[in-house]
Amino acid sequence: MAKDDGMRAGSRAEYVEPLIPQDAPGAGRVILRDGRTALLRSVDGMDDRLRAFVRRETGDVRLQRLFGVEDGADGSGARTLLGVFQGDRDEHGLIAVGGWFQSAPSKPSAEVGFLVRKDKRGLGLGTILLEQLALMALRRGLDFFTATVDPNNREMLQVFQDSGFEIKMEEKGAPLRLGFAIRPNRRSVEGAERRERIATVASLRPFFQPKSVAVIGASRNPDAIGRRIFEYLLMNRFEGPVYPVNPSARVVGSVPAYPSVSALPEKVDLAVIAVPRDAVIPTVEECGRAGVRAVVVITAGFAETGAEGRAMQAQLIETARGYGMRVVGPNCLGLLNADPKIRLNASFSPIFPPYGPVSMSSQSGALGIAILQYAAEMGLGMSNFVSVGNKADVSGNDLLEYWEEDPNTGLILLYLESFGNPRRFSRIARRVGRKKPVLVVKSGRTEVGHRAAGSHTAALAANETMVDALFEQAGVIRADTLEEMFDIAALLAYQPLPAGKRIAVVTNAGGPGILAADVLAGMGLSLPETSPELQKRLGEVLPATASRRNPIDMIASATADQYRRVLEEILASPEYDAVIVIFLPVGLTPTEEVAQNITDALGTMRDRGISKPVATVLMGQGVPAALRVGDMLIPNYRFPEGAARALARAYRYAVWRATPEGIIPDFDDLDVDRARALIKEQLAAGASWLDPGTMAELFTCFGLPWAGGRVAATPEEAAGLAREIGFPVVVKMVSRTLLHKSEWGGVVLGLTDGEAVRAACQGIRERLAQAGRENELDGFLVQPMIQGGVELMVGVTTDPQFGPLIAFGLGGIYVEVLRDVVFRVTPLTDRGAREMVRGIRGYRLLEGYRGHAAADIPAVEDLLLRLSRMVEELPEVVELDLNPVMALEPGRGCRIVDARVRVARASR
Repeated sequence: MAKDDGMRAGSRAEYVEPLIPQDAPGAGRVILRDGRTALLRSVDGMDDRLRAFVRRETGDVRLQRLFGVEDGADGSGARTLLGVFQGDRDEHGLIAVGGWFQSAPSKPSAEVGFLVRKDKRGLGLGTILLEQLALMALRRGLDFFTATVDPNNREMLQVFQDSGFEIKMEEKGAPLRLGFAIRPNRRSVEGAERRERIATVASLRPFFQPKSVAVIGASRNPDAIGRRIFEYLLMNRFEGPVYPVNPSARVVGSVPAYPSVSALPEKVDLAVIAVPRDAVIPTVEECGRAGVRAVVVITAGFAETGAEGRAMQAQLIETARGYGMRVVGPNCLGLLNADPKIRLNASFSPIFPPYGPVSMSSQSGALGIAILQYAAEMGLGMSNFVSVGNKADVSGNDLLEYWEEDPNTGLILLYLESFGNPRRFSRIARRVGRKKPVLVVKSGRTEVGHRAAGSHTAALAANETMVDALFEQAGVIRADTLEEMFDIAALLAYQPLPAGKRIAVVTNAGGPGILAADVLAGMGLSLPETSPELQKRLGEVLPATASRRNPIDMIASATADQYRRVLEEILASPEYDAVIVIFLPVGLTPTEEVAQNITDALGTMRDRGISKPVATVLMGQGVPAALRVGDMLIPNYRFPEGAARALARAYRYAVWRATPEGIIPDFDDLDVDRARALIKEQLAAGASWLDPGTMAELFTCFGLPWAGGRVAATPEEAAGLAREIGFPVVVKMVSRTLLHKSEWGGVVLGLTDGEAVRAACQGIRERLAQAGRENELDGFLVQPMIQGGVELMVGVTTDPQFGPLIAFGLGGIYVEVLRDVVFRVTPLTDRGAREMVRGIRGYRLLEGYRGHAAADIPAVEDLLLRLSRMVEELPEVVELDLNPVMALEPGRGCRIVDARVRVARASR
């Protein structure tokens, strides 16, 4: 079918997003299979340490040539080398090296190889190097690797086999010649993520399951933080030895002390450091030499204090990673594991929470003790709590991966003040959320506000817009406050997810029932009226004056037994998916008696195999924070709105989890190489905002439906172009500096002859001349007049952390007034595109409304997906507005009528 009819050519196969590493490709931290860390860095092929390492570890001349260390090695072509370092041996800790060599820069292929120190093999280093090298090569336009392998080198062959790439044998014999495309596929990415998760879990296990702990800085002063941490470890009965380290004391708290970690009678897994700032780095160095696996740095005064502190923090982390250690902190409260088999309180919190299914990370140490106190008051059992402090090493992303695999964790809570790597967070949270809810409070909502930028999209995209879009896509449940977080957590931790949105409200007072109903309806849940059959059964329990509809108002005289019997009827009915039970002590019935009858009703239903979420709002004295039915808790809320909001959030999460994830579609009609070359040419020429001709060519590379048109230098030339295009036409001013055309009268529609075109162009020129801006006019764009359809806006703005953010909404001049816009972080899935189009309030216009024709919705979704792919492939495209996009009738597609595209050197 021709493209002109609005249908897209091209495949709908799946495009797989490349792996998002923990740090930048080719730099930063890597985690080995045994959980120890190492440093990844680029290395110089002529470096003496590399020469010595390669010659000592192998006599293979081919590898020596590949790494550029053999005398007389061919110096032509492009070579990229990566080294992995740990600070425990010679050659400055070099333990592995990998690289690729491109002998013919004009070809998109290179030869790859790697070499691992003999005593470090089996830790996944070869696989890590291959993954990192492939990522770097893709970013430089390569798409194919070759490798030469000795057929007896089973370890090397296994690395290629496990990579997930489709390996082909190019030449058999000795040596073997392999070849493979390095474009990621689902198997390669899922394999890499699985290996990374295994390594991350292994690296964090010493924090949560240490066999022994050292407290460095354990003081004889009972008010010192180090002394408090030491005492809390003992008081909460940690199941393992605890060693106080203090060079100035022989005994701390009646326990023999040691002058240093190296003087301890055994190697410890975990060290908690509470010493003055200037002593921290030497202490970490000593821990590394002593074989400590994990350190918690309580001490403050690092990155949170300024440039000097940031430099010290960087040195601290480099020291720890050089010895393979992980670090929580610095500037943190510490961490806890309430598992009865471990009972670890490696913090200065006097609160040790009851054991339960909740694990939490807090970026604020100051809030940590208050959070633990509140959780204990609510009866919310916790498995782990971590105060991450400055997140210099261990971050929320690491903890998500650990808790994903932790059988004791059923619900994950995060208090965030900032993101380290939001795109990686989104990817991990999206995977974890399919198994366990992730519930977040993100502070700093008003930090940025609106951006000063040259496009509608950037003006609309405040920082919180990006956060909300990321959470929406990843299935993260966002709470506005810590109180709301725990309200939701109390429900998610112990109650099943709602199977639907039909909620029953049972109450003995009309007002609270109406308040709950208002919140439920406002958040998208429904309160269907009880059926005649159910009303009849309720009538056998309730007086005639009670309301048997929904909310079910049992009136003030309701007894505890009536609560039990009504609740049993509601839970047994297939008409409802969840129940809110409200009781006000307005009569003679004691609250405690109502609470007992509610738990009896749930126990009965549980014995009958009926399980639906129930939330209570029991007001009065002596009511616990939660009611217990066996091992299940029923959360009790102070006010009806809290219960309603918690149920609504749980339902929304249940819908997200039950909906198929969607795929990122691929297209077989893209010309990515030409597009990259085009952008490179524009940047070399100093361009910022692209001219219409360049935009048209760029859009063609990605199959985007540009309405067409040509640029004229003069009014007379414009009239001639109009006759060639065919009337009616549109004339628009072209300027790389005056971006909002409508402010200058720079768009004239419906021109039906050459004279009208000349007059329109002359008018634009005169208006600019009157303002002294005529020299900023670059010409006149003449386009065919697109008639009919719905005006839409599609845009992109790029954030250094979040990457591209794509916007969709009603277009024209009203976009910033109506703000009917939906945002998503790229890459966009087919599910995401559908949700964007249907997520605007004006979607009814696209379906057809009051005689107006419907729009070609599949063509609009296709445009969004292609645009998402374009900005993922071209990180230099940093800002873009397509406004308006005319969505035409079904079968006619859509057309980009006006566009602005800004490019800049890529920062991601």
